[in-house]
Amino acid sequence: MTQYRITEAADVLGVSDDTVRRWIDAGTLPATTDDAGRIVVPGAVLAARAVELAHAPDDPTNVLRSARNRFPGIVTRVLVDGVMAQVEIQSGRHGVVSLLSAEAVRELGLEVGSPAVAVVKATSVMVEAPKP
Repeated sequence: MTQYRITEAADVLGVSDDTVRRWIDAGTLPATTDDAGRIVVPGAVLAARAVELAHAPDDPTNVLRSARNRFPGIVTRVLVDGVMAQVEIQSGRHGVVSLLSAEAVRELGLEVGSPAVAVVKATSVMVEAPKP
């Protein structure tokens, strides 16, 4: 069973070590101690908490789509060069970069500070995990 120390749990959840400690003290994040006496959070418990905290911002487009990999966020950078453009969106802790036409950027009214949704539709997704 995978266990996470407080600092590791905080990193996974995108919060501070102190926040994880407060949750443990309040009983909202169950924890145990490992063989070395350190406070640890079981991986399954941490995964459940990550899902609870994953409330994405509301989708500003109000459009239905078949794609399920949608990342609502805010435009942080727009580079237009001739007919092509690069748009960067910050969605929570995750940054997404998209290459699209300059015409699409103009039609969508994308500028730094605009709400936007990165929609990812791919035939393969790679998963990495640290070596045990």
